Amino acid sequence: MDSWPVNWEALDALIIDFAKSENLIEDSSPPSSPSLTSSYHSRLIIRQIRRSLEVGNIDAAIDILRVHAPFVLEDHRLLFRLQKLKFIELLRKGTRDDRIFAIDYLRKSLAPCALNAYPEAYEEFKHVLLAFIYDKDDQTSPVANEWAEKRRYEIAGLVSSVLRAHFHAYNPIFSMALRYLMSIHKVFCFRQGIVSPISYLTERLLLEERDFPALPPESLYEAQVFDEVDIQALAHAVEVTRQGAIDSLRFAKGDLFQAFQNEICRMRLNDAMLDELVREYCIYRGIVEPGMQTSSEPLKVNPPESGCCSSLDSSIDVDHSTAKHSNSETSATTDLTSMQGIDVELRIASEPTNNLEDCSPSGSHQSESSSLLRNRSKGAGERSKRKRWRGRHDDLDFISGVHFNRDGKQEVSTTISKGVECTSAEDKYEIVLQMKELASRGMAAEVVEEINTLDPDFFVQNPVLLFQLKQVEFLKLVGLGDHSGALRVACSHLGPLAARDPNLLKPLKETLLSLLRPNEEALVTGLPLHALATSLQVAFGKRLGIEEPQLMRIMRATLHTHSEWFKLQMCKDRFESLLRIDSLKENNTPVLTSLATSKSNIDSCSLGSSQATISSTTGVSDDSSSPNQASSQDAICDENAILKVMEFLALPRADAIHLLAQYNGNAETVIQQIFA
Repeated sequence: MDSWPVNWEALDALIIDFAKSENLIEDSSPPSSPSLTSSYHSRLIIRQIRRSLEVGNIDAAIDILRVHAPFVLEDHRLLFRLQKLKFIELLRKGTRDDRIFAIDYLRKSLAPCALNAYPEAYEEFKHVLLAFIYDKDDQTSPVANEWAEKRRYEIAGLVSSVLRAHFHAYNPIFSMALRYLMSIHKVFCFRQGIVSPISYLTERLLLEERDFPALPPESLYEAQVFDEVDIQALAHAVEVTRQGAIDSLRFAKGDLFQAFQNEICRMRLNDAMLDELVREYCIYRGIVEPGMQTSSEPLKVNPPESGCCSSLDSSIDVDHSTAKHSNSETSATTDLTSMQGIDVELRIASEPTNNLEDCSPSGSHQSESSSLLRNRSKGAGERSKRKRWRGRHDDLDFISGVHFNRDGKQEVSTTISKGVECTSAEDKYEIVLQMKELASRGMAAEVVEEINTLDPDFFVQNPVLLFQLKQVEFLKLVGLGDHSGALRVACSHLGPLAARDPNLLKPLKETLLSLLRPNEEALVTGLPLHALATSLQVAFGKRLGIEEPQLMRIMRATLHTHSEWFKLQMCKDRFESLLRIDSLKENNTPVLTSLATSKSNIDSCSLGSSQATISSTTGVSDDSSSPNQASSQDAICDENAILKVMEFLALPRADAIHLLAQYNGNAETVIQQIFA
């Protein structure tokens, strides 16, 4: 089964940039873009306004708007909505004084604003007067919607959308890319009838609710002509109606990419959960130091048990006991540990740290493994580069820290050398990071020697990883001109491994061809060492009881379905460069790529069961056939015909192309047949 490649180095860069721009880590160096610093302060202001509105403190929100965004209060359409909400909140308090004040506010502020806000405003004004008569707890009253607390969240989302676009305070690239990838993943799984293997994460991370779209200025309501290609691209990318896409383009004054960012940022993420997933990933990858854990007792929600349903990844455990979906309508002052529904505690910290007792009477195993632990001082420079996790301190008044734990303590394989088995969780973590660092530097021989010392059975169960490391060692020797040494490696290791696994014969032949290459330097620089290092980290870490981060599973699954979705659409994603999705898929693997199809499990949590690899109509497992099929369809389908069918029939691009293919690319015939 294919292992979907991800450029983890590119993901590291995006996540570091995300952590810096959200001020989650202590780092004196600025984010990659200077604008992110000012954007962060703008997002803080928006967040403060949102919270004030969500808890019903309208006066506080208006005061902040008056200082930082007075243009909002000058727009009578927005001002009327704010004043109407304030009127309801005054009545909600229920005291006699507040009721009197509400009447006075009605006369002096709400009624005059209703006359100038928008055509329907005065009717809404008269309707809200019924709140004087019907109680807030009367769910059958004609003003039950006005009394509902969700109205606060609607207004808060609307104001946030307006402010975000005005300040260009968009979320960091990683945050937007994650929203986009997860939304496509959900659509793909739904349309293909596949149960997502990461649904226990995505359903809680990407909330169903979206902020209301920003209101275009009244001067922009005149008819404007937008390219139909842009309209359809935006509508299908962010799942809005055609009219919604037109309104969004109108608000962005025709700028497709700005409209796209506005729409993506309307999607709501569970910020507390995202921060913890990012923190887990950063610790696993050695970006930040393990440590500061804020929260009380963590919640425990298990992922689904494998076998309970068909999924894209049979290696992911699935469990029927999933926790309650987080509800964005819950008051912001409520303890969010009851809202998140899932908590992913760092599995590397789940083992006790005081289990350093001598597990061997002779102590021989411990002395063997301790050689690596003593040498860990050599990696002190790398550890000193790690950042300290700061956390979202501006959220502490509203959000208590949440931690994720899938199933408590991790079990360590009983076949591991006792020297490692007796090592503390922190030391195991450092060992894995050091193996990753050595592999990324191309020190393959040292990696093999150290791992064989720590766990002689590891490469017996992971022969492809051993082949890849020996491949690196072979190519380095060739690059140094030591052809006899390289051939010894090939005869001792590469040949026997390929003899046991026919899938390794082709990469073995390609490796041996390097003996004929004149450019020795390219042999080393062209190796996908970072990809190999990550595969080694995941496999060896799991061997020691350290599970890979949940975020790695999310990225693997969503990037896979993103590619499959656009194979179905038979077009290129116009927004993937904007969100750096293309860089996340770039994986320069000239020598080792052919190993991805090996039956051996290189990457223990690869995406794709047999169902996933055949789910797409273009075929997941045979990428070479996709362009041919797409080109054959495009040969008979004019782009204008595709857009016409999409527009008139409100169909996805893939469905429009398939219909046109049945009628020789004639859009009029397709439309006539459908309506007939």
